[in-house]
Amino acid sequence: MAPPAGAFRHLSLALGAAVAALGSLLFIAWKIYFRDVNDSCIGWRGRWEQQLRAELERKAPKESQPHSCEYQVLVLGLDGAGKSSIIHYVCSTEAKKHIAPTQGFSSVQLQADGLQLDLLEVGGSQNLRFYWNQYLSKSHVLVFVVDSADGLRLPTARQELHCLLAEDPQLPLIVLANKQDKSDALSMAELRKELGLHTLNRQREFFLLPTSATYAGLATANSVLHLKSLLIKLLAQI
Repeated sequence: MAPPAGAFRHLSLALGAAVAALGSLLFIAWKIYFRDVNDSCIGWRGRWEQQLRAELERKAPKESQPHSCEYQVLVLGLDGAGKSSIIHYVCSTEAKKHIAPTQGFSSVQLQADGLQLDLLEVGGSQNLRFYWNQYLSKSHVLVFVVDSADGLRLPTARQELHCLLAEDPQLPLIVLANKQDKSDALSMAELRKELGLHTLNRQREFFLLPTSATYAGLATANSVLHLKSLLIKLLAQI
């Protein structure tokens, strides 16, 4: 007796479903196999290269790693205070009888102890003081030069200095009491009072140096070379 036609149809459907299920299982197994192969070859090699690169970077000497050693030193002060002479003798020991004052802007680069110092001087005449504070944001140190023997203009120097300090309460400050070689030059204690330096907040690094920006003054206790040493020491800590 021949089996009914419906039985063949159910058998065909069952076999088709079994074949489809088997095909799905084989496809999944194939994906898993090749994924593991790829991970074991390419993924492992990538991780190894990353570890090697990290090890090389860790063992590389510090000298091979790039870092910034350029610093801007802003040199300001009233006209006639001796800014140009100070910059000249800090950067060069060449004697000059006369150093012309800066009428506008002047920039000099100084290489010392692996540091590059850009000494930017802005003229001190009244029409140029308007631009002073525009250079503070890019500066690492402010050097303010005063004429120790010009007592009449010390109040003006004080006003201009404190206007600058109000713009940046943390910028390191070096005040140079210049022209200490003159007989009528004020002492450090007198200048500290006249310039109101005792009112500075403790957040700011502050230095007051006596200087004599002359060729003869290079060998004295008031040598401007002390400024160079202080700048190098100060900037190396930044």
